[in-house]
Order: sequence, then structure tokens, then C-alpha cells
Amino acid sequence: MTDAPRADPADAHLFNALSTGNRLLAQRGVVRRYPKNKVLIAEGSTGDALFVLLTGSVKVYSMNEDGREITYSIISSGDYFGEMSLDGGIRSASVMTLEPCTCAVLGSADVRACLTQHPDLAFNLVEQIIRRARTATETARSMALLTVYGRVAALLQGLKGPAAEGASLTLRPITHQDIANRTGSSREMVSRLLKDMEKGGYIELGVKRITLLRPLPPRW
Repeated sequence: MTDAPRADPADAHLFNALSTGNRLLAQRGVVRRYPKNKVLIAEGSTGDALFVLLTGSVKVYSMNEDGREITYSIISSGDYFGEMSLDGGIRSASVMTLEPCTCAVLGSADVRACLTQHPDLAFNLVEQIIRRARTATETARSMALLTVYGRVAALLQGLKGPAAEGASLTLRPITHQDIANRTGSSREMVSRLLKDMEKGGYIELGVKRITLLRPLPPRW
């Protein structure tokens, strides 16, 4: 059996930054471009498409009938999503673009063909599913056991990433509503907490910008 790439050669440069496994998957897909705020996957729908994200970023989320949203994760270029429905089951969450995105889209038959040709990729797929299941468990644990402050603090520390101890650091752009969606809180509660943290000298607030000035306390 031989590889059967479907991607247009003109799009080949989009695959350069991908890992070997994700590149092999993407080459079997059809490259599609989407605008910002486009829903690519709707929770509860059926479908077996796997999306390899070539450029841009997306959010994985759920929303209730009242419009309240919880964001499970942000996926950036180089990664893929949609693998949880390769068994033909319904989609467990929605996915929306956060900016213009380019994806290589392939169906379950294409994924199976790729795994048959490259069996080692199956281990990568399993590892990805395990990582996301672990993240989902941590999210559930946070929602059940941490206070709103604890969830907000954990999110801000996670956005900070590695940095020099004691050094101030401006986080990547994020709004109060984004923080609320990612911590299962209300925007009003998040805004009050951030204002209190600013008054305490722990953070500095700007337009869609938060600067961590010193380590956040374990409790508030």
C-alpha cells in the first residue's frame, strides 16, 4: 500500500511546522480556510471529520440554552481536533475559530488508511486522547473542588508559563469574559476578583491585558 496524499501541492508550505505524524494526516486531508468565529463542530452533532489545524487557533466549549458558556481548552496551530468522534458517536463539545484558521480536514476512512500505512501513529493518537482525558479530569476537579479565586489563579498561572522567579510578566491577550468562560464563573465575579487582586498589588490590568506583578496567594 502506498501513501495517497490529497492536499494541493500549493498548500505544502502549510505543513512545514507540523510534527511528522500530523503532517502525514494533513496530507490526506482537504485544506479549508475559515473566518473568525466560525463553528467547525457543533456539540451533539454527528460526523467523523478530523481537523489538523495548520494556522490559527480554536476553542473547545459547551453552551447551555441560556447562552452560558464554559471553555474546555484552546487549541493552537500544529495540533488537531475532532478525534473523539472517529467512532461515529456524537460530538461531545463544540469548536469555534478564535481567528481566521486553515485546516486540513479528513474523514475517518482517511485516518484509518493513514494508520494502516503508519501503525506508529496510532500510539500518538492514543497518547493525545489520554492527555485530553487527563485535562478534562483536571477541569472537572477544579470546578468541583476549587473556589472561583482558585480557578482564576490557576488559569492565570497557567497562562504565565515558565518565567523568571519574581519577574513581572504580561500574559497573552485575554478578556474578563474569556476568563469567566474558562473557569465556569460569571464575568462580574471575575471582574471583581481581578480588581481586588489589582488593589492588592498582585496584578496590573489593561485593555485585554493582565500583568502578573508577583506570585498570587494560595487563597483570597
